[in-house]
Amino acid sequence: FAVVESRPSTFYVATAAGGLWKTVNNGVTLEPVFDDQEVSSIGDVAVAPSDPSIVYLGTGAPKNRQSWSWGNGVYKSLDAGKTWVHLGLAETRHIGRIVVHPTNPDVAYVAALGHLWGPNKERGLFRTTDGGKTWVNTKFIDEDTGFVDVAMDPESPQTLYAASYQRRRTPFGYNGGGPGSALWKTTNGGESWTKLTDGLPTSGDVGRIGIGIYRRDPRIVYALVEHAKEGGIFRSEDKGATWKKMSDTNPRPSYYS
Repeated sequence: FAVVESRPSTFYVATAAGGLWKTVNNGVTLEPVFDDQEVSSIGDVAVAPSDPSIVYLGTGAPKNRQSWSWGNGVYKSLDAGKTWVHLGLAETRHIGRIVVHPTNPDVAYVAALGHLWGPNKERGLFRTTDGGKTWVNTKFIDEDTGFVDVAMDPESPQTLYAASYQRRRTPFGYNGGGPGSALWKTTNGGESWTKLTDGLPTSGDVGRIGIGIYRRDPRIVYALVEHAKEGGIFRSEDKGATWKKMSDTNPRPSYYS
């Protein structure tokens, strides 16, 4: 979901295999707004906080099913979903998250997973500062590891948290984790990244990680970490420097429930 916060009765619904939908009446009715494009698998949608007419869309859902459809990169709308322009990153295939700068809609970050079935170089945490005309991969791990989530500090947009995710689908199973999976932080808009480890699972293979920042107090950050023995909900009260496990979870890797 992507909500127009200045008018929350208007929001977008991105679906895994059914395109993008928009409502202007709290969901009483919805209309498809992406059906004339080449793909219908959507990973994420984000409305620019400073200008709700600007919408970024990442194609290719980030799940691990063997029947999963892939996308062809990032799109952007300047008229609240009426028309779309393709911004590239076609070989990212699956996009987990997009975040947009709170005051500058030309600045956005894309967590890109890359190919599900094999290695490729177009994986990483991409940044644009010109509205999507050009992209820079600010963090590349390897050809088997992409990024599945990214969150921006609402009070300090140069500070972001990002989750790398190593995975590989095969005809009869999948690897839902690996040493490439980790939680990262930048305080300079992606120029450099630091791996966060204090209190988080570090031994064995880590799977998918989800990130959430408490908007009233960005010192508080949550992470949902998939791990065979030590996974669960983790909480930081010092912007990711240290973490405490709050509860156990058992997320199903295929759907990340």
